[in-house]
Amino acid sequence: MADIKLRGLRKNYGAHEVIRGVDIDVADGEFCVFVGPSGCGKSTLLRMIAGLEDISGGTLEIDGERVNDVQPRERGVAMVFQSYAIFPHMSVRENMAFGLTISGASKAEKAEKVQRAAEILQMEHLLDRRPSQLSGGQRQRVAIGRAITRNPSVFLFDEPLSNLDAALRMDMRMEIGKLHKQLGATMIYVTHDQVEAMTLADKIVVLRDGLVMQSGSPMELYHNPANRFVAGFLGAPSMNFLEVEILEADSENAKVARHSMDPIVVPVRGRKFAPGDTALLGLRPQYVTPSTPDEGVLHGQVSLVERLGSETVVDLAMADGTSLIAAFSEDKQFERGERIDLAFDPARTHLFHPDE
Repeated sequence: MADIKLRGLRKNYGAHEVIRGVDIDVADGEFCVFVGPSGCGKSTLLRMIAGLEDISGGTLEIDGERVNDVQPRERGVAMVFQSYAIFPHMSVRENMAFGLTISGASKAEKAEKVQRAAEILQMEHLLDRRPSQLSGGQRQRVAIGRAITRNPSVFLFDEPLSNLDAALRMDMRMEIGKLHKQLGATMIYVTHDQVEAMTLADKIVVLRDGLVMQSGSPMELYHNPANRFVAGFLGAPSMNFLEVEILEADSENAKVARHSMDPIVVPVRGRKFAPGDTALLGLRPQYVTPSTPDEGVLHGQVSLVERLGSETVVDLAMADGTSLIAAFSEDKQFERGERIDLAFDPARTHLFHPDE
């Protein structure tokens, strides 16, 4: 296995800078997920690690060795693509052995490594089939199996589940998580799906416009987002942001208020505010609870109810036209147009500057 260090990494396409000075450490055996919206540079960054994109600036080290100019086949990495990239005219066995074949491995070595990979992925019974006889999830397993047979130092996954339906994505997500535990391998995984990121990662790196917004463990980023972008990107449904006025403020707390919300004291978490400032109050839908009119802090009317069985999601229209999403962890009955009052724990909120 291997650790990976990115120092000031940059990627330019002519005058356009896509990766703008990225510093990331991936520890030996760690499962690191690059996450962010389309166009943030996450796949480009992964391809730079693989050697499929030239590095315009900075340093990339794999296991202590600078590999900026090292050929992809010599970096000790194996990549699993979104499009599977398996050969339709070859059997599963031949596809999984392809990397070994072109490297000149013996027939016995290929047979041994393919068999081991097939056992890990529980697909021994599929080895003689062609890709056309497989489901999407099985084809992705073939691509992963081909990576396993190469015994790489680092596994790279480029949105490997995007082509699968919801049920298969969940199954394959669990399989990849189990694979990491079984192999103890260093893995870097790219996705735009924050659920995949939260459930798979030891470390999440949130990217935006070619820059790292924040990196850390999933729950660290969920509970202590560095800025509004990270706060809104992680979590489903997304965090609510309510514009509030600062009434009072010190180094620890601020008293805030807005139309359709009673004044309340919330933590500032190291940010500085002054009376009269406008701020954004971040509140996760799961932290909102129904309340009585005299105890409620937020007030509005139900505009939409989504009953999901284990959860009830309510879209609340406040008097000033602002929408607020609440997610209750049980089946609750609400009618459209019904006036409801909501409360929340101020300690679980986040206060952001509008330009964060």
